[in-house]
Amino acid sequence: MKLASYLVDDAEAYGVVKGDGVITMNNRFGGHAASLREAIAGGLLPQIKEAAAHASPDHKLSEITFLPVITNPERIACAGINYRSHASETGREIPKQPSMFLRLTDTLVGHEGDMIRPKISTQFDFEGELAVVIGRGGRYIPKERALEHVAGYTCFVDGSVRDYQKFSVTSGKNFPGTGPLGPWMVTTDEIPDPTKLTLVTRLNGQEMQRSGTDLLIYSIPHIVAFCSDFTTLAPGDVIATGTPEGVGHRRNPQVFMKAGDVLEVDITGIGVLRTRIVDEK
Repeated sequence: MKLASYLVDDAEAYGVVKGDGVITMNNRFGGHAASLREAIAGGLLPQIKEAAAHASPDHKLSEITFLPVITNPERIACAGINYRSHASETGREIPKQPSMFLRLTDTLVGHEGDMIRPKISTQFDFEGELAVVIGRGGRYIPKERALEHVAGYTCFVDGSVRDYQKFSVTSGKNFPGTGPLGPWMVTTDEIPDPTKLTLVTRLNGQEMQRSGTDLLIYSIPHIVAFCSDFTTLAPGDVIATGTPEGVGHRRNPQVFMKAGDVLEVDITGIGVLRTRIVDEK
């Protein structure tokens, strides 16, 4: 099941993507789940799947404006240096444990939205990633049970302002409008093994990154369990699993994003997350 968050008729909604349309769900279930995050927290995904099986789309995808698939996660945790190929290209050692940093909610951008290049940056870089959406929260989650806490998977761009990141990861990763998330979340029943996916990042149609998700240094269960050690995970939390080699600032010559560029992250079994690059006003 594909679940998206979006604007339609100037109102926020979420629903099930079916063909070239979407079945709106936030007007069902007695109004107990106004957002996808609330639906996940309320354990409503089975009911949503059943309702969608017998319903027709309310709107075409062309009639909606995509929002970040989780519009207001409590936490956005991102893994740095989690592919050996990326560690090699950056000259970094393999971390002794998952190397995590946090993002702010206002960094998120929806599918087909605008990714904002800060006016103070000339080194705006891309990092295509697979992201996990937490379905059931918890603390000290065992690795062997961690996938039971996952609701689904989506695409993510860890937009990186290298001018600032070289001094501080927190600042370089937290400029508003630099973290596209979407286009939708695919539930775990459709992706039973997240290690069998292929991630591709394209800039203006040119392939920049390609990797199998089986090449993660720290597995998704390991990362979920690790994050639950230092914080209590909640439904709707987003965990980005890291980027492979091919980032712009490690190329020769370097490649940085500019206004007018189109960036895509394509993951098998999920779909294509597409955003435009615009300059900050």
